[in-house]
Amino acid sequence: MPLGGEEVATDPAQVARLWEANAPAWIALSRAGWDLYRDHLNTPAFLRILPPVGGLRGLDIGCGEATNSRTVAARGARITALDVAPSFLAAAAATEAADPRGIRFVRGSALALPFPDGTFDFATSFMCLMDVPHPDRALTEAARILRPGGFLQFSILHPSYTGPGRRVLRDAEGTAYAIELREATLPDGTVERWRFSSAPPALRDAYPPFQVPRFDRSLAWWLNAVACTGLHLEAAEEPIAEPELAARVPTIADTRIAPLFLILRARKPLR
Repeated sequence: MPLGGEEVATDPAQVARLWEANAPAWIALSRAGWDLYRDHLNTPAFLRILPPVGGLRGLDIGCGEATNSRTVAARGARITALDVAPSFLAAAAATEAADPRGIRFVRGSALALPFPDGTFDFATSFMCLMDVPHPDRALTEAARILRPGGFLQFSILHPSYTGPGRRVLRDAEGTAYAIELREATLPDGTVERWRFSSAPPALRDAYPPFQVPRFDRSLAWWLNAVACTGLHLEAAEEPIAEPELAARVPTIADTRIAPLFLILRARKPLR
């Protein structure tokens, strides 16, 4: 549920401060089950196309409170999880202490990954890279830390259908029937304020809105940026809610009209 905003945050330190401020609400609401698009659509689609990772060393970039990191670790991967926000990492570490999955947590930026070249067999990034200033640098860094033959798989908001002019049109019963896409351009780093709209008002309104900077790029930009890293694109997914899922979780039924997410996987050549 976008709430608008006029603040601009383009400095990586500013962006990190915003995510640290977002962390308490994000942790509470997502762990209470109100990140419906993530839990019912995005993450299942991501995992469906993820190659086997058992025994491999992986990096999860922008791990947040590490729900997804833990899911990948449960497939047998040796995961290092990285985020810029200390509160996310503290929450993730507490969960790891209570139910260990062998995850190592590191504070750091996607723009300057604190690892030597070729450290990891694969890297994942769930819904992070579109919120990073200079996302081309983040892609270059992800490619750098992969060994030859390793892969990067990441999900982002769909560049073609989630611009600042996007609006879901719903009927009187709240059923989505169209997506409106108007021409709109915002300065890089414009801070958009929004909430998990399906959460109960008493819980949702107990926290301030999320403050998320936008770094909008086109679909062509993302494909070209991946190509410029030297990685070879090998898979793409635009998850949509199947009819049964849309009926069971009406909030995400708008993805049947136009996809909200894009998942890409690219691999580093052996030579």
